[in-house]
Amino acid sequence: MARILVDADACPVKDEIYRVAVRHGVAAVVVSNSGMRLPGHPLITQMIVSGAFDAADDWIAAQAGTDTLVITGDILLADRCLKAGAAVLAHNGRAFTTSSIGAAIATRAIMADLRAGGDVVPGGPGAFSKTDRSRFLQALDTALVKLR
Repeated sequence: MARILVDADACPVKDEIYRVAVRHGVAAVVVSNSGMRLPGHPLITQMIVSGAFDAADDWIAAQAGTDTLVITGDILLADRCLKAGAAVLAHNGRAFTTSSIGAAIATRAIMADLRAGGDVVPGGPGAFSKTDRSRFLQALDTALVKLR
């Protein structure tokens, strides 16, 4: 049975995920290091992992498979989940794919090197917008239809 795994600690679209999961009849597991308030629906559950570094990522990666849609902004977690056969969406609706993940990892590494070298890296991600939320909802709906 298809399910959604949510890397929840910094996820700005949890409410949208809950609504879409219930509408599609798909279980959603919210994974975090601490408790969160969830809607009272049997399809929405929570997995609280230890506070250890990457504990949530490790749990999600271990559970990911071909019947799973993972929601995360973490590029390295996305890579691990793609290797396990899962579909992966970022919070802004961008799909991570096996053909795009390499470039995303390389860009992440370059930016980390620049920051470590003391170079000022301009910008960063823009503020999360209504357009991002709308794009995410559309991508989530499409991904769930494909997954089922």
